Amino acid sequence: MALAIGVILPTSTPDPGRPILGDVRASARAAERLGLESVWSTDHLVASAPMLDSTVVLATAAAVTERIKVGYNVMLLALRPTAWAAKQVGSLQHVSGDRLLLGVGTGNPAHGDIGWRAAGFEFADRGRRTDEALRVLPALIAGEPTAINGVEATLSPGATVPPILVAGNGSRARRRAAEFADGWITLRPDVADLPREISELAALAEEFGKPAPKVTVVAPDLSTGLAAATDHLAAHAAAGVHRVILAPTGPDWQRDYEFAAKLHAAL
Repeated sequence: MALAIGVILPTSTPDPGRPILGDVRASARAAERLGLESVWSTDHLVASAPMLDSTVVLATAAAVTERIKVGYNVMLLALRPTAWAAKQVGSLQHVSGDRLLLGVGTGNPAHGDIGWRAAGFEFADRGRRTDEALRVLPALIAGEPTAINGVEATLSPGATVPPILVAGNGSRARRRAAEFADGWITLRPDVADLPREISELAALAEEFGKPAPKVTVVAPDLSTGLAAATDHLAAHAAAGVHRVILAPTGPDWQRDYEFAAKLHAAL
């Protein structure tokens, strides 16, 4: 059964009462040693709990590994000048040996808008800014002359454009994924809803003349029992999911990663 399994690096938590700031180098090496497909870093400027910078985290993970993919889960493009984001992505592709997966999102309202205001951007404008960034990002990363902010800019060196995955559980996010991306990321969906949502995604992609984006599920609600968790992930795969990214259950990332490896072996 072809279901890729990734894990989130111990660099943040949605629970401000339980900050998770572990050893990025040790956790990335462990995930690779255990045969997992990918490691991921969350992204925000001011979040509800401590959170490390995603690009620094992924560069660190890439530097101490050889095979495993490194991914943004997810980069908030609208929090950054687009050209700078493209420069970071292209540089990370170079230093990782083309192992980057670029998840892109518009931001979880649970974190509030203070980070956006601190960066000088309007929270309500994030969807439009994300779309504008996605229109030019691939060309900027590739080192092609690109019209942006009234000038034509060429970033050098150019890099391989990584797979782009657009995150969000609603129809607007699926449309954005169909228009701009290679993949769609959905957070903790109901498995029963996935066939309908994936069908909608495929239909939208057809409208844009593109292949259907691959589906990644983040933080599926898994049992702590191996058999039940395996069955639940098998149902995701049967529904058409390509990858799952498992979230930390607490500071003990070693236990979480070992469980992920057991799931990978069982599947």
